[in-house]
Order: sequence, then C-alpha cells, then structure tokens
Amino acid sequence: MATPTRSRHRLIRWIVGVVVVVLLVVVGGPFVYFHFIQSDPPPPLSINDATTTPTAAGAASAPLTGTWKVGDGSLVRYRIKETVFGQSGTAVGTTSSVTGSMTIAGTKVTVASFTVDMTTFQSDSGQRDGQFQGRIMDTADFPTATYKLTTPIELSPVPADDATKTYSATGDLTIHGTTKTVTMDLDTKRTGNTIVVQGSHEITFSDYNIDNPSGGPASVGDSGTLEFLLQLTPSK
Repeated sequence: MATPTRSRHRLIRWIVGVVVVVLLVVVGGPFVYFHFIQSDPPPPLSINDATTTPTAAGAASAPLTGTWKVGDGSLVRYRIKETVFGQSGTAVGTTSSVTGSMTIAGTKVTVASFTVDMTTFQSDSGQRDGQFQGRIMDTADFPTATYKLTTPIELSPVPADDATKTYSATGDLTIHGTTKTVTMDLDTKRTGNTIVVQGSHEITFSDYNIDNPSGGPASVGDSGTLEFLLQLTPSK
C-alpha cells in the first residue's frame, strides 16, 4: 500500500507533467504553426506583378486621354505583423473585388475614384477572416473602402511605353466609415492598352476608429500596410 508521502510525490510529478505539456502546447504550438504549417506570406505587391503583355513592335497604344477603368488582375491586400506567444508571423489578406476609374485630360489625371469590397478579403485562416469581417472591420456596417483623388496629377513628361515612373497622389481615403486625406507614391507603367498603378500606404488603426485587432493570444501593433495593384484599361 502506497504511503502518503509516495502518493504526494506521484501527485506532484503528475502536476509537473501536465504543466510541461501545457507549456509545450502553448509555446511550441505557435512555433510549429508559424514555421511548419502556415504558408509563407506573399511578397509585397510590385509593378512587376502586373499580368500585362508588353507592347508589340509597331503596335499602336490606346490614346492616353480618356477614361480608364479597373480591369482584371487588380488586387488589394492588407499586411499585418502578428505575434502569438512570442512567435511572430505576417498576416496577409487579399481581394480582387475592386472597381473604379480614372480620367485623363491632356497630360493630367483629373478624376480618379476606386472602391474595394471589404467583405471579400481572404487570408490563409478562416478564423482570422471571421475576426476581420466582424469585430475588427465591422463589414456589416462598413462594407466598402474608397479612395477619391482630390488633387490632379501632372503626368508630363509622359514616359514611353513599358517604362516605370513614380507620381505622388493626394486624395481622400475612407476606411471603416472614417475619411482621411493621404498622400502616397504610385509606381506606374503603361503597356499597350493597360495602365498599371501600384502603391502602398501605412494605416494606423486608431486614425480610422478601428479597434486594436489583437485578440486572444494573438497581438499586433497599432498599424498595418494597405497594398494595391490596379490594372486599368480604356473604358468603352
């Protein structure tokens, strides 16, 4: 028959064993997830990600003047650093549900307006997507984000086809029902009948009345990156 002392020792060993297992799950679980299960996040969008075809020799490009609308291959992404029990990773969500157009008169972009369907963002985690659609972005009340150019952009001197040029754009960005005037650099390239526009902008959550996205064991900083790649074609 086990003595009380031996029974206590067994109980202590059992408790220690449970604690060790819990620690392995809590600490080791995120390590395994970030390093062996979660897929590597896609690199930041760049002008070279465009799916356009270079202009054929001798082929005529569409006139620059006119209205250009968002076409296939356009993408918008968010990119946020997240930490779970000391292990860090990058959360990326993407949507292709972006619409809008820009108008060029002479060598100036005079009007530009774009809308993103916030209900269509997807990442590699259904749980994260649920948090994004619910308590973070509240897409039931704020289903879209918009950008409207407020200052014309002078394009002159207009670069040759397939050449990349960077312009500064100032406009009103509306996210989560809050509008801020922002200025961002845009990489652009005209290839035949397509104008590609790529850029990114750092979003501070509190500026747009977005509650801290941290939840449960996952924590993030106070900002994330908005990335976009627009492929515009002549409006018919």
